[in-house]
Parts: sequence; C-alpha cells; structure tokens
Amino acid sequence: MSPLTEAIREQLMANDPEYQRLHQEHARYVAQLEQLTCKPYLSEAEQLDEIRLKKLKLRAKDQMEMLVRQAMSGACAAG
Repeated sequence: MSPLTEAIREQLMANDPEYQRLHQEHARYVAQLEQLTCKPYLSEAEQLDEIRLKKLKLRAKDQMEMLVRQAMSGACAAG
C-alpha cells in the first residue's frame, strides 16, 4: 500500500463519517466471523450466517475502497 493511500485512509478515518461508519461495520463483521470460526461445528443456520457476514464484510470493504479512490482522484485533481 502506498503512503498516499495510507494517508488518505487516515484522513478519511479522521474526517469522513461515512468512512468511519463503514470501518466500524467492517470491524463488527470481522468480530462476528471470528466468533463463528472458533466453533468446531457450525449449524446450518450458522453456516448461512457466516456466508451472509462474509458478503456484508466484503461490501463494507468495497465501499471503503470506493471512498479512498474518490478521495485519491480528488487529491490528484487538486494537486
């Protein structure tokens, strides 16, 4: 990851409520998935929940990356 990308992520985390919300959402999904992976056996409902959580986690990550790309294009246009 480039220093510019990391700086933009830090700036978004500090100043962008949508990015902050997505980051918290992503962290929550990660924690829920970790709880499921600690179990030796998952019921059918838990397996479906695991799939759902993985999709939600990926969606949050994609949305965060979209915000980073938008900020980068704005930074490049301004610079």
